[in-house]
Amino acid sequence: MSFRIAVLSFALSLLATASQAQTIYTFPDDGFTPVYTFINSATKTLDMTMYELVDTTAEADLVALAKKGIVVRVILDQNLELSSNTPAYNTLTAGGVQVHWANTTYHATHQKTITVDGSSSMILTANLTSEYYAETRDFAVLDTNSSNVSAIESTFNKDFTNATVTPSKAYSLIWSPTDSSTDLLAIINAATHNLTVESEEISDSAIVTAMENAAARGVTVKLIMTNDDNEYETEFNALAAAGVQVVTYKDSTKILYIHAKVTLADYGYSGAEKVFCGSENYSLDSLTENRELGLTMATAAILNTFDTVLTSDFAGGTAWVPTS
Repeated sequence: MSFRIAVLSFALSLLATASQAQTIYTFPDDGFTPVYTFINSATKTLDMTMYELVDTTAEADLVALAKKGIVVRVILDQNLELSSNTPAYNTLTAGGVQVHWANTTYHATHQKTITVDGSSSMILTANLTSEYYAETRDFAVLDTNSSNVSAIESTFNKDFTNATVTPSKAYSLIWSPTDSSTDLLAIINAATHNLTVESEEISDSAIVTAMENAAARGVTVKLIMTNDDNEYETEFNALAAAGVQVVTYKDSTKILYIHAKVTLADYGYSGAEKVFCGSENYSLDSLTENRELGLTMATAAILNTFDTVLTSDFAGGTAWVPTS
């Protein structure tokens, strides 16, 4: 084997290893036991950034870790969820956990991430709010890519002290408020065959326009959301008029609440397909004013998992009928 071929083979091996460093959990299907198991796997440190923490099991686990001498640090949002998070703040503080109220510079700290021993991070679309576990569509990505985990920890350390930071994209991270708007628009704008979006919110006009443009250039575009009060009636009408296939679920039916934030692009087209999953909603606040974190992935098994779930969710939704 020539030196050049050997180097190329090694580089491709590294790329494959890096890209296979994620494991996907689907909620409510998988239940939240994988999250608790991950929390309890900590032997040295655990760092958590959580928009909303109202889960007595998770809180007890964090306190138990701290009592064993493990360094546990938690950032909780105070801008929008102060009242919800105060009981957890008090419980954790009393139990020896180092708790920090998130930086008020952001509109909200909407990120949902847990890092264990500085070696693996779980990036969730879900908050740790147990009352919603049974009926909410969410995902968690367990990431062991060292570049990603290092960047997440570096940003956490800055956020824990309210220090200024420009987070690193590392291997595949997408952060708000620094780059998510640009990066997520790029995924939509690059789609050439199909695009499926699952989101709790869709009020950002640039995102809506990009999805309309994708449909106009022949991309099969699908949108899956919850809709109880026609909050996004204007956006749904515009998207449907452009050829986007919109389906919704009513929260009142208790069948499924769409809380996930996922964009699957060009599934089935090797070299072009990728998926985004994270805490970012398609709203202006989420993309440009919040602290948020998500990542992109492109391995076959991961893409297949997301396609299977999104295909099922799309089939179970009700087609949006444009209003006059």
